[in-house]
Amino acid sequence: PDVILVGEMRDLETIETAITAAETGHVVFGTLHTNSAQGTVNRIIDVFPTNQQDQIRTQLSTSIIGVLAQTLVPRIGGGRCAAYELLVVTPGIANLIRENKTYRITSSIQTGAKHGMILMDDSLFNLWRDEKITIEDALAKAQTPDDLAKRIANAQKGIFDDDNDAADGAKGAGGGGH
Repeated sequence: PDVILVGEMRDLETIETAITAAETGHVVFGTLHTNSAQGTVNRIIDVFPTNQQDQIRTQLSTSIIGVLAQTLVPRIGGGRCAAYELLVVTPGIANLIRENKTYRITSSIQTGAKHGMILMDDSLFNLWRDEKITIEDALAKAQTPDDLAKRIANAQKGIFDDDNDAADGAKGAGGGGH
């Protein structure tokens, strides 16, 4: 098959098989119970014995294309909406994985918007700004609740932290009723 879907990658054997399939040219989609792209990469590596982790880092760095972490958040007015974090594996990200510097993945996502990357907290902020979720629900799902709370408070006051907020200024200032 050209495409393989692995429902849940919970154990070493399943993850090892998925990596091998990806290395041999198959497109592999798999699910892991993590709440961030960095957490997903670390979970894959950590399932292996310590003496195999360097090899797995190398294999993973050459075969992984991206990571999508998602969570469902209650929508204002009923239902749910998805907040997500997207990691696109660039040569720089691949080097971080290979060199055991996964702690730098989050900052790389933060600066990787030109590649389509987005942090979970940015997605939550956007959902709040677009009046789809409440502040409380955004903060409950945030990776860094204190930082997100400050960002929301600044947006309510019309103060913006970065270019993305400034570009959306009219919406950001209007989201204060949540």
